[in-house]
Amino acid sequence: MFELSLTDSCRNPRGTGIATFDEITRNSNKLRAKLQELAFLHMNDPEAEIPTMRKCGFRHLAVSSWAACLVGNVLHVTMLRFIAIAALASLLSACATTNTADITTVEAPVVTTEPDEAVERHIPPDSVYPLLLAEFALRRRSYDVALDNYLIQSEILDDPAVSAHATHLAQFMQREDETFQAVELWLDLEPNNIEANKTMATLLARQSRTLEAIPHIEIAARGGADVHFPILLTGFDKMGSSDQAKLVAGINNLAIEFPEDEGLPLSQALIHNEFEQYDLALQKLQIVFKQAPYQAQALVLEARILLTQKAKNPLGRVEEALQEQPGNNKLRLQYAQLLTRNSMSAAREQFEILSAQSPGNGDLLFSLALINRETGNTKEAKIYLQQMLDQDLRSGEAHYYMGRTLEDEGDFEGAISHYMKVEDGRDFLSANSRIGRILIATDQGDQNHAYLNSLRHKYPQRKEQLYGLEVEMLSRAGNLDDAMAVLNIALRDMPESTTLRYTRSMLGEQRDNLDLMESDLREIILQEPDNATALNALGYTLANRTGRYTEAFTLISRALELQPEEPAILDSMGWILYRQGKYSEAVEYLSRAYAKFPDPEVAAHLGEVLWISGDTATALSVLQGAAAKDPDHQLLIKTMNRLGVPQPTDVTP
Repeated sequence: MFELSLTDSCRNPRGTGIATFDEITRNSNKLRAKLQELAFLHMNDPEAEIPTMRKCGFRHLAVSSWAACLVGNVLHVTMLRFIAIAALASLLSACATTNTADITTVEAPVVTTEPDEAVERHIPPDSVYPLLLAEFALRRRSYDVALDNYLIQSEILDDPAVSAHATHLAQFMQREDETFQAVELWLDLEPNNIEANKTMATLLARQSRTLEAIPHIEIAARGGADVHFPILLTGFDKMGSSDQAKLVAGINNLAIEFPEDEGLPLSQALIHNEFEQYDLALQKLQIVFKQAPYQAQALVLEARILLTQKAKNPLGRVEEALQEQPGNNKLRLQYAQLLTRNSMSAAREQFEILSAQSPGNGDLLFSLALINRETGNTKEAKIYLQQMLDQDLRSGEAHYYMGRTLEDEGDFEGAISHYMKVEDGRDFLSANSRIGRILIATDQGDQNHAYLNSLRHKYPQRKEQLYGLEVEMLSRAGNLDDAMAVLNIALRDMPESTTLRYTRSMLGEQRDNLDLMESDLREIILQEPDNATALNALGYTLANRTGRYTEAFTLISRALELQPEEPAILDSMGWILYRQGKYSEAVEYLSRAYAKFPDPEVAAHLGEVLWISGDTATALSVLQGAAAKDPDHQLLIKTMNRLGVPQPTDVTP
């Protein structure tokens, strides 16, 4: 028997108030030693009692009470309960005479189990302190500390309740890797646990490991859990055909086993829709509607299919559902988005209903601003954008589109003012590109350069992109000398940037400075020997602008090894083979390139090789077809003029 004092661990170093979490951690050695001593005492003498703990206000506490919490706890409830209810409740009660205003408490569930029916399991003494520390961390909202301790103890204790608690905490913290780690431990201990299997199925589906998710979702469904089968289709479009077939077979088997679950015919409908088997998809959706007439995902899928088929009244079922469920704002939002395909005015009406119900919703205000801008109601658009700015809702996008609207109205000064307020985010580069266009168009290139320099200092992580942006602006305006000057400055500032170096090489080629072009591309290849883009660019330029065909062929061949299906490299290979007089091989590569990427430059190459090789009929079809789509493409026009091929407008019917 001994006296256990918690004063030094409970009180802070000044002797007043409850210690902070960090202070408890720093001063916890004494507490840990006492708890372990207590645990050892109980294991040797379960009936031993602890006398009154006077220093912290304990009146009397039997070892058996501590034992039920810290050593011989009932694990079929949870580890959280025994610590939170007994250990921490007792510990905090012990310090009740001090000021407790700064304590954030967490309510613990009430233990209702009968001790004599429980299966006792001893906790190793070394685990008592980490579990107690984790609970203090939870109460102090130090969730990282709590999770770390629970994960470690999950592996040590092999207890499903601890693993479950670690899983729940990791989910709450949105820490997917740790959730996966914890639920794996949980499933090792309870392979048929419904919640654990449902959680694992969801995690695997999010990672597009849907074939692995099927067995887990089966167990959860057989146990009566409410599972969302369509989650199995996550990443379906990116799966190989073999895996797609396996997944389809798995879903079909589940549909036989669970015929009453509307999620399975919905999943089948989604698969049919993916393969554009619209009639089959609609048939599966009818099964869904018999079981759940207003299933939202099914309603929206049917509407999209009917819109694609240009059916009469494609949104009828959605409208019927909204009449029955006028407060279903999620469905109303999807309905409004569907309406934007055919009727902006009807869509605006639905967004206005939603916005009236949620006046502080920035997404709805933004949608209304864009719809009004799209339909020419710029006054209304500006009102909604100003509301967003007044409430600081999606302010970056609001400033950007306010700038666009003012720019369209000719108010360039006002537009620039709003563009400059767009902080780093999605519209950052677009906003500054528009500032540059305005300044360069109004002969204020120096001001634009100074402004972009200030941004490069303010946002160093954007420096490379901002240099590229300035070069693009100047090149588009025809100021190639200024663009080259900026690139030279940029590469002195960022000599390691292969992106900027590649840009300078292309500008060098454009200005007939082939030495600079080759030097920059070889520097990139030296840094990145497997840079297929640089290898192809140098090889193509040598094939197109010099007689160094053998060298060009070697470079392009290497690029093609790295990216065998890249259309630009296929085009380059076709062109170097043509230069080497290998016409039939050239046609093969150029045809493949044109099939993958029907670009006018590729058409010019293919048409020329066909023409020179004697297949003039096919050459005419390719060249004139491309010219009809891109009548102003300079390389295509020059090629046709050089070969004497008439333009499509010159051909008489």
